[in-house]
Amino acid sequence: MHGRLRILPFIILGLIALLEVYAYFGFKSTVQAYPDGLTNAVYGVYFFFMAVSVISLVVIFAGGNKLSKSFRNFLFAGVFINLFSLLFFDLFVLLDDVRRLGYAIFQSTDLTRSSLLISIGLVVAAIPNVLFLLGMFIGPYRYRVKETTIQLPNLPLAFEGLKIVQISDIHSGSFYNKKAVNKGVDLVLDQKPDVVFFTGDLVNDDATEMDPYKAIFSRIQAPLGVFSILGNHDYGDYVQWPNEAAKAENLDALKAVHGELGWRLLLNEHLYLEKNNERIGLIGVENWGVGFHKVGDLPKAHEGCQAPVKLLLSHDPTHWDEEVTKAYQDIDVTFSGHTHGAQMGFEIGKYKWSPITLRYKKWAGLYQLKDQYMYINRGFGFLGYPGRLGIWPEVSVIKLTAG
Repeated sequence: MHGRLRILPFIILGLIALLEVYAYFGFKSTVQAYPDGLTNAVYGVYFFFMAVSVISLVVIFAGGNKLSKSFRNFLFAGVFINLFSLLFFDLFVLLDDVRRLGYAIFQSTDLTRSSLLISIGLVVAAIPNVLFLLGMFIGPYRYRVKETTIQLPNLPLAFEGLKIVQISDIHSGSFYNKKAVNKGVDLVLDQKPDVVFFTGDLVNDDATEMDPYKAIFSRIQAPLGVFSILGNHDYGDYVQWPNEAAKAENLDALKAVHGELGWRLLLNEHLYLEKNNERIGLIGVENWGVGFHKVGDLPKAHEGCQAPVKLLLSHDPTHWDEEVTKAYQDIDVTFSGHTHGAQMGFEIGKYKWSPITLRYKKWAGLYQLKDQYMYINRGFGFLGYPGRLGIWPEVSVIKLTAG
């Protein structure tokens, strides 16, 4: 482990310790005035989440790659939930300290803490705890079908009403409930798709993460086939390998998994979907994304593709704005994933919001620029935080029509 990585656990622990101490002295004097039962409850919750956070960090850094991905996700969740609550509460403590400083400068009188601000801070800090825990219990496998119709005037008559089912971002290394995953695959099959697209991130890091789930996902079949691409996580960029050869072997093994599932993996190439002597083009590129792995070669994949309608599978939605809509206006629909919708947010009718908007302008659902469309799937699995809240795992059903 490199020198910087060795001190990383101590830096994180130090940061959490500072936030914990600031929070403790922020509420200590205030909660002492509460009824005994409530005081004990506040202290109990505080020390419980502090212990969970610290123990989780120690286990994560001590266990390293020996820990299963799903177990590590739960440990990270313990740290994340506690840290998020601390930040919220410490913000109110900071506001109170600013208020007290103002008194000290201008009045030099009452420097006691505001019980109102601290109490509000405690309530606000408790909200993410409740919500994130709720998302872990109800969200990871709460699969939902999202139906969309796209009108393409040049669509050949044989493909009128073509039903495409798209799934994305399986992240099999995060799963811990095979029965629930199997129900998600049942939902895919229930849609009776003509063709299925998988738009990348089959695993978190390692090809072996798919071993327990090959039998489940190999059930996905469709009359016109199942087609897939790679996502940024599939290249193994986020773990340390013994050497470059081991990393390359893992990628080769992952590519072979697609074949074992019965999926046609597209690697910067195109082919045609054919029906009743008519055809549409299907282009698939490796990952290409702003700030991520860029090995996708759209010029190579697109070259020679002759069809009245062209569909593109590209994992990262930033590819659409950066290259597809600028240089390849003949690509009618792009299918992407990658964002997961941050696995949290809300969707009410046409209105939706997620913290992922801070990173991606386009992050879920259908987008249009002139005659070109992009559909972003919210993800079938989950990564990091082992839950979802408001942005549920998605099975997309996209129907093509000539109008």
